[in-house]
Amino acid sequence: MTVIAGRYRLLDVLAEGATGTVWRALDETDRHEVALKELRAPAGLPADEALLLYARREREARAAARISHPSVVRVLGVATEDGRPWVVTELVRGLTLAETLDAGGRLPAREAARVGAEVLAGLRAAREAGVPHRGVRPGQVLLANDGRVVVTGFGGAPGDGTAPDADLRSLGALLDAAADDRSGPLGAVVDALTGEAPGMTADQVERELRRAAGGGAARTGPGGAAETSAPRRAAGGDDRGPGAGAGAASPPAVASERPVARRRRTAPRRGPVLVAGIVGVLLIAGAWTYQVVRDDGPGTGPGPGGGASTAPARPGAEGGTVTPRP
Repeated sequence: MTVIAGRYRLLDVLAEGATGTVWRALDETDRHEVALKELRAPAGLPADEALLLYARREREARAAARISHPSVVRVLGVATEDGRPWVVTELVRGLTLAETLDAGGRLPAREAARVGAEVLAGLRAAREAGVPHRGVRPGQVLLANDGRVVVTGFGGAPGDGTAPDADLRSLGALLDAAADDRSGPLGAVVDALTGEAPGMTADQVERELRRAAGGGAARTGPGGAAETSAPRRAAGGDDRGPGAGAGAASPPAVASERPVARRRRTAPRRGPVLVAGIVGVLLIAGAWTYQVVRDDGPGTGPGPGGGASTAPARPGAEGGTVTPRP
């Protein structure tokens, strides 16, 4: 088994193309598996030009090592063997988009939109790092077993990588080949990208792709996630919950508690008033009863009027004389 640069033991071939062969290899220093790309100059290229090509590809690979994004394959270093650079990258387990399309046909629109959004995010991160892609193709997009979408092929075959529009055009072609349905939101994005000049910015494209990948949740009708995630504000300023009727508005919680608090404070005041009223009635009734009983008894009152008096009788008055107590 071949060992490259005294460190990477070649295990088997993962992919092969015009610009080289990608191997699965074992890094014998830390016993981790990596992907090792063997760069190859085109057949018939003069030796001096081949050396220039290798030098340029090595510079591009080292520049790509500056990219840090989950949707871009991570470049770990560059090894040299027999004057040729071998690019060491993380080993991403999965299938390329090209293999997936060949095996199972085109992707559903939402999955294609998700793949497109992740690819564009990776392309933008690479361009910000000063390493634009030369035109992404289905064979350079890995659909990892862990769900990641990873772009490879930086510094690969020649292409128009000089302007941001080039990323959008290549993305449009990728989506056109990958999606099984272009009648929905994804189709509008693809149409904008595959025209003579992209009619959308990269920010707009990524935003629309993520919306399409989510099934357009941000713009759904009644009952959709966007409407049920927060109560709607009615014209009069009332919050309406998902189950509110057309003419009913639920008042804020604090407003609904205040009347209850007032009722609790005012309710005890009725008790003393009621008790006082009852006591008053009983007193009046008792006094009246007492007076009636007293008037009907023997020796009550000075005259027929039945009026009660607490004053002592005058001497000589009818009924005798009252002698004062000593």
